Amino acid sequence: MKKFFRKEVVIGLCVIAALAILFFGINFLKGVNLFRAANYYYATYTNVEGLAISAPVTINGYKVGQVREINYQFDNPGHVVVELSLDKNLRVPAGSQARLTTDLLGTASIVLSMANATAFHAVGDTITGVNTPGLMGNVTEKLLPSVEAVFPKIDTLISNLNAITGNPALHSSISRLDAITADLAKSSQSLSRMLADLGPATRNIRSIASNVDTITGNFSEISSQLSQARVDSIIADLEKTTANIHTLSRQLNDPNSTVGLLTQDPALYNNLNNTVVSLDSLFTDIKAHPKRYINIKVF
Repeated sequence: MKKFFRKEVVIGLCVIAALAILFFGINFLKGVNLFRAANYYYATYTNVEGLAISAPVTINGYKVGQVREINYQFDNPGHVVVELSLDKNLRVPAGSQARLTTDLLGTASIVLSMANATAFHAVGDTITGVNTPGLMGNVTEKLLPSVEAVFPKIDTLISNLNAITGNPALHSSISRLDAITADLAKSSQSLSRMLADLGPATRNIRSIASNVDTITGNFSEISSQLSQARVDSIIADLEKTTANIHTLSRQLNDPNSTVGLLTQDPALYNNLNNTVVSLDSLFTDIKAHPKRYINIKVF
């Protein structure tokens, strides 16, 4: 009997230990730390979609607690009360908000927006709950209306494209483009042949260019020879000749000089004129009476 009692005790203790391990294991998997002291607050929401028990409660991205329970308020239809288990050292200022946010995957969490106040909520108080649209909510509220407004325009655009592509003028234009492309190909071939024919002309141009270079070199040589000539002596001779011409010009204009008397004395001109007149009279008389001046005797 005593031995049987011992077996029952051992079995009972094992069952109790298993239940305890199961209880603590389940809470551990939920993220509930039963050995850590916590304060409990409440928040009320109209929609808790995506929010689950043990969902994190964060401040500036740091986890300060978790959701303990979620209960529907039957005495206040349309509202759901959420029990928040927060760190015992955390003091919540009065006027703070518990914002329920949803990520891209639809998982909800609560973000505490701490107010700047000197008074604090007492443990067990109700914190103002606010539903904030998550990323998908913003997409639904802002992006979808824009997309819906774009759909008619896309439909119109597709209709216009169908009308354009079905227009016979487009096909004829494409045919013309094909013809133009073929003509361009022929023109390119003609140009290639022309460039090939220009080969001899190019060689002639090169020979002409070489001749021009030779002529340029000759001009350069002549220029260097001229630069080496006695230009100073030539200029000096020209200056002497110019001085002599000036001297002769002064003598011609000076009535007192010999050359000036020849050009400016009227007596010489008159004498020469009288002499010419006399010679003219003599020639006239000789023609009229040659026997006076020519005596021919015949023996």
